[in-house]
Amino acid sequence: MMARTAEKSGKGETAAAEKKTKAAAKPAGAARGGITAPVTPSADLAEIVGKADLPRSEVVKKVWDYIKKHDLQDAKDRRQINGDDKLQKIFGKKSVSMFEMNKHLSAHLTAKKD
Repeated sequence: MMARTAEKSGKGETAAAEKKTKAAAKPAGAARGGITAPVTPSADLAEIVGKADLPRSEVVKKVWDYIKKHDLQDAKDRRQINGDDKLQKIFGKKSVSMFEMNKHLSAHLTAKKD
């Protein structure tokens, strides 16, 4: 008898969870937030990536394109990025590791509100 009660409540919870998941799902092709959500760059960052709202992934890609174009990776340790005048405004110092770069970029990005 206990098994049936647990079985019924388990099915009910599953059905409710499925309904909630389906209701929260967005149509295919819609932005889902996170790395694909559009963000607005600060004035300093806009000098590198442009003023238009972009997904965070595109911002990072454009910063890497800028770093490679201007040969700003350290010659001995390619994980280090030696900032020029524009990047130093964003990083707040002369050199950062590639792993901490996103932390500094986040301070210059504003989430676009719907």
